[in-house]
Amino acid sequence: MRGFDPRVTPARADVAAKYLEGKVAAARYAEGQVMEVVEPQASVRREPRPDAPLETEALKGERVTVYDSDGEGWAWGQLNADNYVGWLPANALAPAGRQPTHKVAALRSLAFPGPSIKLPPVETLPLGAKLVVVRIEDRLAVTHSRSYVPASHLAPIDEYETDFVAVAERFVGTPYLWGGKTSLGLDCSGLVQIALTACGIACPRDSDMQEAALGAPIAAAADYSDLRRGDLIFWKGHVAIARDGRSLLHANAFHMAVEVEPFADAVARIRETGGTITGVRRPVVQS
Repeated sequence: MRGFDPRVTPARADVAAKYLEGKVAAARYAEGQVMEVVEPQASVRREPRPDAPLETEALKGERVTVYDSDGEGWAWGQLNADNYVGWLPANALAPAGRQPTHKVAALRSLAFPGPSIKLPPVETLPLGAKLVVVRIEDRLAVTHSRSYVPASHLAPIDEYETDFVAVAERFVGTPYLWGGKTSLGLDCSGLVQIALTACGIACPRDSDMQEAALGAPIAAAADYSDLRRGDLIFWKGHVAIARDGRSLLHANAFHMAVEVEPFADAVARIRETGGTITGVRRPVVQS
């Protein structure tokens, strides 16, 4: 598969997506079936086993085109939102149903089995999870699966945030988790992706993809003092969000958390491990 990024190319030696026929070699080509994530979040792993590295996560309501399964509880497919490819738990998927009408706009929310917040919650829903709401009943949104979610925690599917930095700032203190995308844990590029997605801005999953695709590169001053709110600073394998010319926000393994820190301190610390800034991009003008 020379020339194809395996992270976003659904192709293996034994099976590949039908749309890749003639472009990659495989024993067979599959049309795929569009499925829907029905768990609050589903792990996407490199290999079909629970101890395999976590590549990313798919959130409730997200569509996945499944091309293969191993018969032992794992499905191999491609996420429709960012094209990431990997193995997901089959029990986290179901045939795609109605298009979502709402999404979780709070950092996390709870789904209750009936019309009372005193009932034990059945799910904890992350920011960005998508739901089909059939009605609002006494400040609770009733979903098509008969769960009850605080209506104030939801937003219409086509309503977007306007400041992705403010969205990212809500995650301060969240544990660092390689491949994570929720307030239970997330990594540097996951933080950028979930924040930009909340603002309706399409964003690739990994930092190198983001550096290649987001917005436009900018020529910053030598000391980076002219950075604007929302500029993205890239190192090899890492990305941070500028809050201004003096501080940045990033999920990082040094703090094992999402942290706000002085720009100069972060740059100096990363330089000590051999990391230098590879670029700065401006994905969106912040108000």
